[in-house]
Amino acid sequence: MIARAQTLIAFYSTVPGYWFTVAFIETMGRFAIQLMGFFMMTVFMFAIAFPYDHWIKPENRIGFLVMYSLTFFFANFGPNATTFIVPAEIFPARLRSTCHGISAATGKAGAIVGAFGFLYAAQPQDKTKTDAGYPPGIGVKNSLIMLGVINFIGMLFTFLIPEPKGKSLEELSGESEVRKSLGSHNVIFSTSSC
Repeated sequence: MIARAQTLIAFYSTVPGYWFTVAFIETMGRFAIQLMGFFMMTVFMFAIAFPYDHWIKPENRIGFLVMYSLTFFFANFGPNATTFIVPAEIFPARLRSTCHGISAATGKAGAIVGAFGFLYAAQPQDKTKTDAGYPPGIGVKNSLIMLGVINFIGMLFTFLIPEPKGKSLEELSGESEVRKSLGSHNVIFSTSSC
């Protein structure tokens, strides 16, 4: 049942989220997509977390699955795509591959910490109800609230990112201005060497 639910989530939310990013990234822009993604993930995490006792009732599980799927849709039509695209565009050409690699590695490390951290944090506070091998945690409800807060913080950090939509890589890194100023000096140097 869990594998089937995860497959449905991937098929109906995760994959379409990426395709929405591909379709709208040039019209909406990276900044708007990332901001919207973090905002909607925050909303859906809180919408699941605060009435969590409502969602775990058997008659509400389909609603829970829909809400949970929407968080994945907006994760992929949002920061999962843009946090990989934007670093490839905003760094200066000399440092672009190195900085993008550092950015990607940091993102992957954060994903590992988040995935394993959620497993530990979501454990019940009662030691007798935890899964085998896990210490007591803060519970699923509090873990979802924590994820909502982290998404909100991500939304705030989005305001620090420049919008690369419609700009060349040289414009984004400021290299076109440097080339323009060097271009006039190159003419002077080339004529003086004659």
